[in-house]
Amino acid sequence: MTDSRVPLCSVTDLQSGQARGFRVGEGPWPLSGLVLRHGEGVRAYLNRCPHAGHPLNLRPDDFLDAEGRYIVCRSHGALFEPANGHCVAGPCAGKWLPRIPVEVSRDGVFLAEGVTAEDYL
Repeated sequence: MTDSRVPLCSVTDLQSGQARGFRVGEGPWPLSGLVLRHGEGVRAYLNRCPHAGHPLNLRPDDFLDAEGRYIVCRSHGALFEPANGHCVAGPCAGKWLPRIPVEVSRDGVFLAEGVTAEDYL
């Protein structure tokens, strides 16, 4: 039996206050996101600023502020709450990062069954 789950990262890659980027799919529009641990939970969001439509990070895995309190758009300084993706400061205040459903097991963090890149175009 083969495992059809799409792995995003290892659970051990996600210490509190850390985030990891991922890409799923081929072609010009792969699903690009970030996974982070917030408290005891794991969240994933689309890696696309609601203000300008470009990636939040400029360097690999550079998604959080120095204290790990907020997700940051490195281009415009917008701040998003890790718990829900709500923008609390910056040019897109009041907007939200789209959440990407994930499944967490001791084996890792996986894209939820049925989620595809086309869901986020």
